[in-house]
Amino acid sequence: MENTSFDVLIVGGGPCGLMLALELGRRGVHTLLVNEQPDTAFNPQANATQARTMEHFRRLGFADEVRALGLPPDFPTDIAYCTRYAGHELARFRLPSAKDAKKAAAAGTGSWSAAELPHRVSQKFVEKLLREKVGALPSVTLRYGWRLTQFEDNGAHVAATIAPAEGGPPVQVQANYLVGADGPRSFVRQTMGWSLTGESGVQRDFMGGRMYAMYIKAPTFYDVSAHPPAWMNVTFNRDRRAFMAAVDGVESFAFHTQLKPHEREDAISESDAKAMFCEAVGRDMPLEILSRRTWTAGHCLVANQFQKGRVFIAGDAAHLFTPTGGLGYNTAVEDAVNLGWKLAAVLGGYAAPRLLTSYERERQPAAIRNTGYARGFADSLGLFSPVAEIEDESPAGAKAREEAGAYLAAHGRAEFNIPGVTFGTRYDGSPAIVPDGTTPPQDAANTYEPSATPGGRAPHYWLAAGQSLYDAFGFDWTLLHFGLDAHDVSEWRIAAEQRGLPLQVCHVADADIRAGYGCDWALIRPDQVVAARGSSAAEPRRYMQALLGS
Repeated sequence: MENTSFDVLIVGGGPCGLMLALELGRRGVHTLLVNEQPDTAFNPQANATQARTMEHFRRLGFADEVRALGLPPDFPTDIAYCTRYAGHELARFRLPSAKDAKKAAAAGTGSWSAAELPHRVSQKFVEKLLREKVGALPSVTLRYGWRLTQFEDNGAHVAATIAPAEGGPPVQVQANYLVGADGPRSFVRQTMGWSLTGESGVQRDFMGGRMYAMYIKAPTFYDVSAHPPAWMNVTFNRDRRAFMAAVDGVESFAFHTQLKPHEREDAISESDAKAMFCEAVGRDMPLEILSRRTWTAGHCLVANQFQKGRVFIAGDAAHLFTPTGGLGYNTAVEDAVNLGWKLAAVLGGYAAPRLLTSYERERQPAAIRNTGYARGFADSLGLFSPVAEIEDESPAGAKAREEAGAYLAAHGRAEFNIPGVTFGTRYDGSPAIVPDGTTPPQDAANTYEPSATPGGRAPHYWLAAGQSLYDAFGFDWTLLHFGLDAHDVSEWRIAAEQRGLPLQVCHVADADIRAGYGCDWALIRPDQVVAARGSSAAEPRRYMQALLGS
């Protein structure tokens, strides 16, 4: 390794670590990323990229590339609930295909006014693309197959030792900052002595306790299934509760089933695993198991600390979810975006180091909020148990299926139509926000009220010719104004130039957008959060000093 001194050392090459490397690398920050595994993920893992994450991919310039990954463009992204995959369909929540999502976004209003809609794609495909994007950045060094073995924050910098995971001589490196994005068993978190707090080991009929995951190929599944294709397929019977995401829309699937008390994970053979899948289908069929493992559902955990001195944690190192609502991976991406611009601002010299304290102040409450929502979705699905007659071909069975279908349809809307969860994260009380005394809208999972009250996502609008307002924002800071005179705009530009703050000025002459923002100007952070707003000429230096810690 030619260089051993870096601005930032990132440990972990999942979506969080790679996204942080992108945010830093795009800003020219000298970054080293080490990842213990030799490549990006093989297993599908997370399968839902929420709209907010897609907006960040759009900001970085590759949302369309992400939307082209995974399922065929016309594949339904529905969520289907069945007794078994070859049995009765109980309910279906319909969502647009990738081909239709862009048209639907362009027509979106109210809660779903957004530059992008969600996309259903396996994390493994996203990780590969993110690695390609990071690898093209000259300021980022990637070391897959390397691990962090020790580190010390000595006040002036972080001294660390990294070594090849398969053995070999260690290398001493130093960095101004260290970020542990190294997963649930985070070496960085454990070394710092930080603990996870919250709920763990919650037992439910489904999505609680021991789960068994299989990455499979089942080429005849759609011939056997009794129902139209869906992205997510959920079984509801007394023998084998499971969920299964379509990976390629043809033959590859990520299958997860709840283990029964008598099923010992260390004793499950490949034939046993195949039998589990066939039990969920309701008939035998050929399949190939590409990988299989156990995992535990029922986590709702957040670290008691996200930062100390020059050391940070993010992603699964900082919070653990039960994977309902697709919130774990998307929360991790938001961690990276939030921390990335702040580290770059401090390293770039236009913000004081105390800006970095806002990372924990903002992202820890967000993690508590999001793990709570995921727990509620898991309770809704996992504590609802099938009655004995659910599969009977009898009037009692038909009635049971009708009642279960009504419940599951309502659950599907509650878990998957979540603009409030997606867009509603707020940073009220953060030192990186200047409040204006207005009251933010109420936080609710299934509704979202766009608001320019400082501390939340900037309200989105479509401009002429189908351009997103977000596309008019700068990559870093944006002064959005609706008619400031030339002198006031000049004051903002001069103040930003003197500080070294990268600021783009965006003038929008639209009365409806101005009314929606409720101000003459709004200062938008690099993460598209409203930092401050005003109804008259401002003192830009005062705002910048308040927001940037000096």
